[in-house]
Amino acid sequence: MFGIGFGELLVIAFVAVVVFGPDRLPGLARQAGQLVRQVRRFADSARDELRAELGPEYADLELRDLDPRQIVRKHITEAMADDEGNGAGPAVRVAETLPAGERPPFDDEAT
Repeated sequence: MFGIGFGELLVIAFVAVVVFGPDRLPGLARQAGQLVRQVRRFADSARDELRAELGPEYADLELRDLDPRQIVRKHITEAMADDEGNGAGPAVRVAETLPAGERPPFDDEAT
């Protein structure tokens, strides 16, 4: 959960007890739970509204699909699967090694 281990959770709980006191802590935990539920309801309603506006072709849309990293990862994996399915092999060209002492080709007009 958020990259927090058990030790860190214990430290956070101890600091919360010291700062807020044991009598106010249950009320604060209840408020935090209500806030999380409200945020979740808001996100679900935003997702449902977005699905309704986009139409039936986006019925399986998830909000995490709009993350740019996920979009790039999805397109790369699809492209790799297409290349493997076509029998084209890997799309990456492997550079040839030059013999010892040979200079690589140079293009004077390249920028």
